[in-house]
Amino acid sequence: MTAVCGAPKGGGMMESAGQAAASAARRPGRKSRRRSEIDPAGVLVALPFPVLVVGPGYRLAFVNLAGEEFFDAGSVRLIGCPLSEHIPLDSPVYSLIDQAQNGARSLTQNRVLIENPRIGGHWVNVMIAQLADPPGHAVVMLQKCSIAAKLDQQLIHRNAARSVTAMAAMLAHEVKNPLSGIRGAAQLLEETVSAPDQVLTRLICDEADRILALVGRMDVFSDRRPMMRHAVNIHSVLEHVRRIAQSGFARHVRFVERYDPSLPPVLGDRDQLVQVFLNLVKNAAEAITDPGGEIVLTTAYQQGVRLAVAGCNSRVKLPLVISVQDNGAGIPEDLRPHLFDPFVSTKVDGSGLGLALVAKMVGDHGGLVEFDSAPRRTVFRVSLPVFQASTPADEDGEELC
Repeated sequence: MTAVCGAPKGGGMMESAGQAAASAARRPGRKSRRRSEIDPAGVLVALPFPVLVVGPGYRLAFVNLAGEEFFDAGSVRLIGCPLSEHIPLDSPVYSLIDQAQNGARSLTQNRVLIENPRIGGHWVNVMIAQLADPPGHAVVMLQKCSIAAKLDQQLIHRNAARSVTAMAAMLAHEVKNPLSGIRGAAQLLEETVSAPDQVLTRLICDEADRILALVGRMDVFSDRRPMMRHAVNIHSVLEHVRRIAQSGFARHVRFVERYDPSLPPVLGDRDQLVQVFLNLVKNAAEAITDPGGEIVLTTAYQQGVRLAVAGCNSRVKLPLVISVQDNGAGIPEDLRPHLFDPFVSTKVDGSGLGLALVAKMVGDHGGLVEFDSAPRRTVFRVSLPVFQASTPADEDGEELC
């Protein structure tokens, strides 16, 4: 159990931003301060980014209000405590702090994962600078990675799905019908040629069947029928996927379920959602080759961004986050920017259509799909809209679908 550390006697080395602002407001002579003079404590209170001061032994000496909100704890709990109570010791943040405390003036590292059981996981950009007085201290500022980066990546995924859709329509029209004629002609020839030549006609038929099967797998991309969305219990979907996986391709894997039982229903198509998470779980299972393989299925409610849903004129929120995590080898660095493109696969015999299909179906739901990958930890996250029994206007006056 995490110990609750209080501030050192005497109120600690420094006050929190809220305490500093409040005490500054009570000091005599405040009314005589010129209106143009800036209150440093007020600046820290106004900053929307967590700001910390870390002293010797990685103990927190100061935290502003945004930092208290980020770590979901008050200044009494934070000040004086080791930073390791809130950020694991294997985080690159500590290396940056060491460099700053040893004389480096300013350091920055992008996309650092800050994670603990209380706050979950957050990707942040870390900026650290040396603090001259008192010596041995460093100022740490955390900036959450912009949701714009997720949206940019989602647009790439949707463009990939659209390219597959166009390709599927082209293949069906330009390839499928001629191939059927070629196969029929080869069958007729097979009846009239000698036995040695029948091997060649059989080869023509087999190759035509292989290409037709590939085109058939892409038919789903060219299906333009409107989706019938309704209330879907996402835990029922995940349980169905788990049963299928454990009875077949994921017999060698242990499943861990971390569900939020209070989640509302998803607005979507159950069959398509089953296909989405079946593809993600299958990829996760195939990425695990060593004993002790584990797939973690997680559901959570978070405040999400709003996106336009296909076939709907308004925007929906995406607070439902479903994660599929595996402890496999991870995704090669060179494949990550193109992972949702068609015909890109980490498997020798893979078609490269599974994740392209995931991108299309999640996009059709108006959702987001993203991933993080490192050795022994690859996570795919799908954000989806909530089902609304009626269509009340949200706080910005926009109707929900």
